[in-house]
Amino acid sequence: FFLAYAAQGASDDQASKVGAQLRDFLGKTAGALRALETELAGLVESEGLAPAEAYDDLIAVTARDAARAGAAVRLVAAQPSIGSQLVDNLNASHHVRALLTDLFLLDDVI
Repeated sequence: FFLAYAAQGASDDQASKVGAQLRDFLGKTAGALRALETELAGLVESEGLAPAEAYDDLIAVTARDAARAGAAVRLVAAQPSIGSQLVDNLNASHHVRALLTDLFLLDDVI
């Protein structure tokens, strides 16, 4: 969704028909990032993945990356006007990219 919004070239979220959706998705993303560490730890436990310490180490890294990406998401969401360029910069943030890479790695392993 964020990639599509960034590609629209909207000057602000009020100029776009999906502006309300953008703010909703930013809020949902922030909430998901806050819950990510707990959810991943629960998955390791419920699936009996071993060695748990190896998963725990990467979950800790992922949690730090999620906190950093979450800070960027919350900053964007707090703006009175959110244009496509701002969302494009959020998408390009190395914190967001690091988090996605962490999740892709975990997905492949699990």
